[in-house]
Amino acid sequence: MRQKRLLLLATALFSFHLLPLTAQTNPVIWADVPDPDVIRVGEDYWLVSTTMHLMPGGPIMHSRDLVHWQTMSYLFDTITDIPKYDLAPTPEGTSTVYGRGQWATSLKYHDGLFWALFSTNDEPHRSFLFKTDDPRRGWTLHARLPHFHDSSLFFDDDGRAYVFSGTGLLTELNQELTDKQPGGIEQLVFERDSDEDGLLEGSRVIKKDGKYYLIMISWPKSKPRRQVCYRADNITGPYEKRVILEDNFMGFPYAAQGTIVDDPQGNWYGLIFQDRNAVGRVPLLVPCHWTDGWPMLGDEHGKVPLNLSPLTSHLSQSLTVSDSFSGPRLDLYHWQWNHNPVNTAWQMTGKALRLTNSRIVDNLFAAPNTLSQRMEGPQCSASVVVDFNKLKNGDRAGFAAFNGHSGVLTICRDQGKTYLTCTHQTVNFTEPEHSISSVDTVETARIPLKGRRIYLRIDGDFRLNRDIATFYYSYDGSRWTAFGGEFQMRYDYQRLFMGTRYALFCYATHQTGGYADFRQFNFSKPDQ
Repeated sequence: MRQKRLLLLATALFSFHLLPLTAQTNPVIWADVPDPDVIRVGEDYWLVSTTMHLMPGGPIMHSRDLVHWQTMSYLFDTITDIPKYDLAPTPEGTSTVYGRGQWATSLKYHDGLFWALFSTNDEPHRSFLFKTDDPRRGWTLHARLPHFHDSSLFFDDDGRAYVFSGTGLLTELNQELTDKQPGGIEQLVFERDSDEDGLLEGSRVIKKDGKYYLIMISWPKSKPRRQVCYRADNITGPYEKRVILEDNFMGFPYAAQGTIVDDPQGNWYGLIFQDRNAVGRVPLLVPCHWTDGWPMLGDEHGKVPLNLSPLTSHLSQSLTVSDSFSGPRLDLYHWQWNHNPVNTAWQMTGKALRLTNSRIVDNLFAAPNTLSQRMEGPQCSASVVVDFNKLKNGDRAGFAAFNGHSGVLTICRDQGKTYLTCTHQTVNFTEPEHSISSVDTVETARIPLKGRRIYLRIDGDFRLNRDIATFYYSYDGSRWTAFGGEFQMRYDYQRLFMGTRYALFCYATHQTGGYADFRQFNFSKPDQ
């Protein structure tokens, strides 16, 4: 498999992308890393996050300090159970798993093996259980299980295995971890309070000093979400409850959903995410103080701190990196495909990434082989060189701030002429199928292009109340021309349900076979 071959090169290919420390430590990563689960095995921390429709998916990250993280593997290269993962055409429109796919994975270590359990929020609903003896070397699928929403796998001291899911549902698994245990435990262990709306979500379970701790998010009516903990002496309850964090850190929406983990010295921390609007859901590291047997999150005032001692570092890390595309292999530790890739329609030429059009579509959101990395806050900038000489009539290639609401720089080849356009594009879906029904497009600028190559640049500003992308082009990479005005980026859970990403694309609207070459993707973040 392509992924396993790449994973063997992890040490050789990966290098940290380090930037000067800003005035604050939190967020530890100002980029979209939602639904984190973290475990410690010896001195190593392992984290899994949600990537939904991106491939490869289910990133497994490693750290030694809970601050600096690098992707070491993915749970899977592709999901092929249903055609939606291939952006398959249907009479209703292109079928998709945007905002669905892999959700809220649970990560555990038990008897020498690492286990990862997640459910897909698509039809048919089901769960996937992966395992490995070394997360650096990839994962194998152990079993498909029934659907468990926002689940937490849990191994008890007696070796019995359980899944906590939904709003307090406890389900026992069989000894082989291939299905529910016949006649085993399957019950609600608590009922939500009368002042709470909808599901309690994001189950994460640990056992400490003989007690069971179920950490979740709660949605009180007409109040912000918060992190809560349920505690019991027996796995089936009765459970008592306490709010352990409620904070709108730095003025952004309230932080909640994640887990707690200890370090080798016995200190405890919480790693939770905070909604930061268009950049996505970013991880925050907070102290965890055990007070009267409860894991209370935050500083002495119950708030998320800017800086966390002793883990404050002199360096901060970016998950997004520059790429010359000059190597023999694509760096899938940082790049991810939008849905399953068409592997016969892209290649590394040794000088560039070549995207070849193999399917006729009528919009960017239906295009196969769109490749992306996260945009990052508080501000970032990225540029790419596009060689468009081999585009055919009707072809579209370019660079986007990609989300359900996208700002797009597009090279258009029509009737022998080539143009650069800037557009604002919003995708619409049929429900419940989540197929693409239409794309609303507003063009803000257009110019004719000369030559065969152009530099494109997108700057992102994710500071509080901003979420602005600005666009530029250049013929030499030095003198940049602003183009198309400002674009208001958005986070929309009903569309793509993720942070805005830098995306490279090439697709055909009339005939296949054309291609574009992408070179020199340069990413930077200004000193803050």
